[in-house]
Amino acid sequence: PVGETVGYRIRGEAKVSKQTVIEVVTDGVLTRWLQSDPELPGIGAVIFDEFHERSLTSDLGLALALEARAALRPDLVLIAMSATLDAAPVAALMGGAPVVTSDGRAFPVDTQWLDKPRGPKADFARDLADLVCRAMDQAEGGCLVFLPGAGEIRKVAGLLDGRVDADIQPLFGAMSLDAQRAAIAPGGVRRKLVLATAIAETSLTIPDIRIVVDGGRARRARYDPGSGMTRLVTERVSRAEAEQRRGRAGRVAPGQCFRLWTKGEEGALPQDPPPEIASADLAGLALELAAWGAAPADLAFLTPPPEGAFAEACSLLSALGALDGLGKITAHGRALARLPLHPRLGHMLARAGSKGADLAALLSSAPLRVDGTGLAPRLAALQSPPPALKGPVFAIRSEAKRLSRAAPKGDGRSYSNGEMLALAYPDRIALRRDGDAPRWVLSGGKGAKMDAADPLAGMRLLVAADLDGDAREAKIRLAEAISEAELRELFADQIVQRRVCEWDKRNRRVSARVQECLGALVLSDQVWQDVDKDSVARAALDGVRELGLPSTKASDLFLARVRAVGIDGFSDAQLMEDAEDWLLPYLEGVRTRGDIAGFNPLPALQARLTWDDQQKLDRDAPAHFVTPLGNKAAIDYDSDPPGISVRLQELFGLRAHPSILGGRVALKLTLLSPRRLPIAVTSDLPGFWAGSYADVRKDMRGQYPKHPWPEDPREADPTLRAKPRKR
Repeated sequence: PVGETVGYRIRGEAKVSKQTVIEVVTDGVLTRWLQSDPELPGIGAVIFDEFHERSLTSDLGLALALEARAALRPDLVLIAMSATLDAAPVAALMGGAPVVTSDGRAFPVDTQWLDKPRGPKADFARDLADLVCRAMDQAEGGCLVFLPGAGEIRKVAGLLDGRVDADIQPLFGAMSLDAQRAAIAPGGVRRKLVLATAIAETSLTIPDIRIVVDGGRARRARYDPGSGMTRLVTERVSRAEAEQRRGRAGRVAPGQCFRLWTKGEEGALPQDPPPEIASADLAGLALELAAWGAAPADLAFLTPPPEGAFAEACSLLSALGALDGLGKITAHGRALARLPLHPRLGHMLARAGSKGADLAALLSSAPLRVDGTGLAPRLAALQSPPPALKGPVFAIRSEAKRLSRAAPKGDGRSYSNGEMLALAYPDRIALRRDGDAPRWVLSGGKGAKMDAADPLAGMRLLVAADLDGDAREAKIRLAEAISEAELRELFADQIVQRRVCEWDKRNRRVSARVQECLGALVLSDQVWQDVDKDSVARAALDGVRELGLPSTKASDLFLARVRAVGIDGFSDAQLMEDAEDWLLPYLEGVRTRGDIAGFNPLPALQARLTWDDQQKLDRDAPAHFVTPLGNKAAIDYDSDPPGISVRLQELFGLRAHPSILGGRVALKLTLLSPRRLPIAVTSDLPGFWAGSYADVRKDMRGQYPKHPWPEDPREADPTLRAKPRKR
């Protein structure tokens, strides 16, 4: 009889006695034992069954047990068992443990695959229903069909209704225990057809099953530490999972397995499913390790927890008051670790006491299928459940009673449902965005949305307990309204006043505001009247970085000269990188896009030069060339090479070609007529005088007879005047 030689202990229920030698427990119970007394008195061996499933709690349990054995119980026997486990890495983790193999008894199973791959637009449910009909036509006995979730089970059941002569039974975790027992009970006169999730993969033998139809899909939870949300994703099964499913057909007699993929596609399947620790919410694990007094690196994990996800989990625990500023567990954290709940819900229960038990049980159970996202219809269903929800409601009520007994006294305050949700989900308090669409920003910084027809769609403040996990803008699936007064009272110590002076990219101007904030939520926002000049200048600097450094003709020339000389620090990238040092002091009074457009950066740019650099600039890259007549011709540094435009006659008498940069670069001379029209371009003035000038002289004497055109310009005096008239 159960409870004598063999007993069991699960959450909220135990059946053991003094005669019990073998006790079957959940991983969570084992963790509680280890945390309470790591020596595990009275226990000689711990067996981790179905270890290939790599649940987070089994990985943790083995890690804690290995350390307890090493430090306190060298006689403790630890065994990891599985039908599909890759034993070598686990044996190495356990200190070179021996591997014992047992072939066991299994009947042969014939496997059939599809002849050709299904197309990308194929209907999964319809194709699987067709395969089930084919399998039951070709093989004898009951049939077990593997689907990813309850929704697919309902859809396939509807497609099979009337097409097969069988007793169709769904089987998934959210069903009542009686319904699950009915699904696995021996069949009657009609053949049994069980539509099941992965719950039927292991540790379960269903009598009469000789056919397995595998849809090849599995639903897994994926936690996004960036958003703090978990979403369910449907993925291809691994080869190990497919083999485990196939084995269900050979438990009681030879069987057949039909797979909804081709034999060629099987090679692309991963060998093993991903361990839960690699993609799960690690808040519970982080709390257990803090209670144990260890970091992940201190323990033997087959797969270490990801650093980013673990850091996010510790951040959440700190926000809940479970960890102190040094990352050590607090007294509140130890109280949470003793509660059989996620730390979020444990925190809520610890604050609200037994009054939070119903809500904690509801939130920790499978979602109730009711209309709308609010808590009210769900809590109403707990009081008066419709027929379809009696099974799930019974389970939630039982859990609520157990949690009520385990709940701490609380802090004596009466909390609304919205406040209790906010205690559990301080990072998911939602403030409605401006606009007509029901969209919110969460206190954790992410976005959320809701159907416009939902009763909560018009609420300014919500707490979102469940979202679909979309990285850009998650859809709210469960929420409750909360008032600003409740929020301010609940988080008075976390609401901070910020004085924000920043560049408003939308309006292209400096915005100075005084805000009251809770995380990413801005609860109040007013103009900052007495904002200081330095803050305004720094915000305007961000505007310059966005819009670009304004330019004038003079500043452009200055930069061209500086870059021609090769003085460091004047590239566009370097100017922006160092703008706080050289530009910030000159931005007083700049507040708008127009101010930036009209700003002259030349004085700031010039001040960036040292005295030596300024001397070098004036010497090697002057802004002007002084002609023999003493006039200044601006040097165009944008041309290659730099050059000047000057009337030809103004250069009479000049024998050497003008140059810059210490004579290394000859200026390009654009020679102009008396009417300032280009007549020649040269980078070799002596050569021009000796050669091309004669042709230019002939042409110019005809066009400008009143101006001097000497035969040898090298000996002539420069001039801008015409020849004097003859009397």
